[in-house]
Amino acid sequence: MNQVLNVLLYIQIILCFFCLYRIIKGPTIADRMVGIDIFGILVVGICAIIAMITERSFIIDIGIAWIILSFIGTLTLAKYLGGRKLNE
Repeated sequence: MNQVLNVLLYIQIILCFFCLYRIIKGPTIADRMVGIDIFGILVVGICAIIAMITERSFIIDIGIAWIILSFIGTLTLAKYLGGRKLNE
């Protein structure tokens, strides 16, 4: 079971590099936003796998905090790109 989790962890890390490429080289802002969202989801998946490997549940809390911040950042960026002020 532990070997399967290690393989999944490596796959998630490789996929993170693909997302970083999309964030850096994305032709449009929308592509970069999608890349950031997917990167956040992959980081939460990495946190979950590490929590299962090490049997420490506090790592799940880190993943939950990460996804909440990612969601707030996505909303803020979408509002900014929509031409509205952030305090509206």
